[in-house]
Amino acid sequence: MTMQAPTTTGRQPTARPLAESQASSLPGGVMLVIAVVFFLGAVAVLALLPGAGSGRTGLITVGVLLLVVAGLVFKGLTPVINGEARVIQLFGRYRGTVRDPGLHWVNLLTERRRVSVRIRNHESAVAKVNDADGNPIEIAAVVVWQVEDTAMALYAVDDFQSFVAIQTETAVRHIASAYPYTSHREGELSLRENAAEITAKLSAEIGERVAPAGVSVLESRLTRLSYAPEIAQAMLRQQQAAAVVGARRTIVEGAVGMVQLALQRLEEQGVVDLDEERKAAMVSNLLVVLCSEQATQQVVNTGSLYQ
Repeated sequence: MTMQAPTTTGRQPTARPLAESQASSLPGGVMLVIAVVFFLGAVAVLALLPGAGSGRTGLITVGVLLLVVAGLVFKGLTPVINGEARVIQLFGRYRGTVRDPGLHWVNLLTERRRVSVRIRNHESAVAKVNDADGNPIEIAAVVVWQVEDTAMALYAVDDFQSFVAIQTETAVRHIASAYPYTSHREGELSLRENAAEITAKLSAEIGERVAPAGVSVLESRLTRLSYAPEIAQAMLRQQQAAAVVGARRTIVEGAVGMVQLALQRLEEQGVVDLDEERKAAMVSNLLVVLCSEQATQQVVNTGSLYQ
């Protein structure tokens, strides 16, 4: 009985992605001089044709050859400006990248693809996402990025600019859904109150996502963060109520401390001897005065303390 070898399903391992390397090139200035010399030589040879007589055929042949050589040398000249690189490709294979600005000469049979290595900005569209608490929010971000590996940018992904845009939006949505808009527990990160930490995590996640395209992320910032319109008013009232409660708590704590200090000073200095009932009345009156939002009416007591 023969046994069949087990078969595997799924994706086969892909080829190892290319990494940027320096392309071989010659100084463009020297090659430009050589091309000009060949061109001038061809002009000089062709200028001798009127008096050449029987040797015209040979002169024409030499002149044409010199022109062809000059044209081929000219075709290999490749200018590179600051902020750009030229990816050299020969018969579909990557042959290196020229980054140094200036005039270079490369194999004239190669294809020279221009890639910008300048710093770029990408601002994501406003996305509506549910935060960690399930509240719908609107969020957008801007990411500052730069091509770091030109070979990976051209050959590892189909369109590296579109790749960066899609991965940025994906990372923004993931970060927005992983944290609440506002913190409800001590030590919990929130989108609104921990902007520095959130943007650091966003930059790290975007950088990890776009790394296969040879792109590095320099910085990212949230440009929009708000509740969705359908719950914005309700959340505003909730925040206002929380602010009012916090203010009231602070007022009450201060008032209680002032009343306690007043009773303590009266007792220490022996100004008046109050029983428990009068102390309770005094505490009540002081708290009303200190905690009231409106000015209280002054009442002058013309009788005794107990009448």
